[in-house]
Amino acid sequence: MYLIMSHISIICFLSIFTLVLSQLSNSPEQLLSWCLDGKHHKSRPGPEDELYDQCTPWKKRSCCTHNTTRNAHHSNLYNFNYDHCSHKKNMSIDCRRHFTQDLCFYECSPNTGPWTVKVSMKTRNERFYQVPLCQSDCIAWFAACIDDYTCTDNWFRNWVWSKQGNRCEEGLECRTFKEVFGTAENFCEKVWDDAWKYTPDDQPCMRIWFDGEKGNPNDNIARLKVQQLMGYINIGVKGKGNLITNLILTAFFMAIFV
Repeated sequence: MYLIMSHISIICFLSIFTLVLSQLSNSPEQLLSWCLDGKHHKSRPGPEDELYDQCTPWKKRSCCTHNTTRNAHHSNLYNFNYDHCSHKKNMSIDCRRHFTQDLCFYECSPNTGPWTVKVSMKTRNERFYQVPLCQSDCIAWFAACIDDYTCTDNWFRNWVWSKQGNRCEEGLECRTFKEVFGTAENFCEKVWDDAWKYTPDDQPCMRIWFDGEKGNPNDNIARLKVQQLMGYINIGVKGKGNLITNLILTAFFMAIFV
């Protein structure tokens, strides 16, 4: 029993250790006003006189410009082909609208700081990871695309790329979203390689789209997450020690006595 409890303690410790060290700043102000380090993102969020169509909700505090949002609707920001199964059929208008809202969130949201991690890519140096997406938003997105076609469940990795954009890997068959993903939860969590985490509506979760005139509901969700992260940090800054030192010492003594 002692051995089991010790292993559980290690698991809990590592979970907290990973949670705290994965964030890129210990400043609540920075985490709550974060623009991803990406190809089209502004360095800091701020108001825009106008944003385009599906990206309008973010105009009061945005990480994107009008030109970026217009191009998100009418050009190809990342040379990504949503119609990669065009021999079956092109993506439906309703499905594309949801993916455009997803792209607007990615380009414009100032709320992803607590979930941002470093990456090394041509188009960005940061991405968000497991942002809690509200269940109802995810279900609506999947329902809009359920009869559309794709050849892979991971749109972040599983492509052959060329100057013309992405195409399906050889041997992969184009099937409906329903056949490829199965469920809304699986779709939302896999399509962009764990960018989203399927989250019940009665828990703190992000809205992928909202009425900007009523304010950004995701501000409160980011604030709650930062409060949680700061709580973990405060565990390690009492007295003379600091978080990293305390965590390392804890790990050291666990290794000795387990």
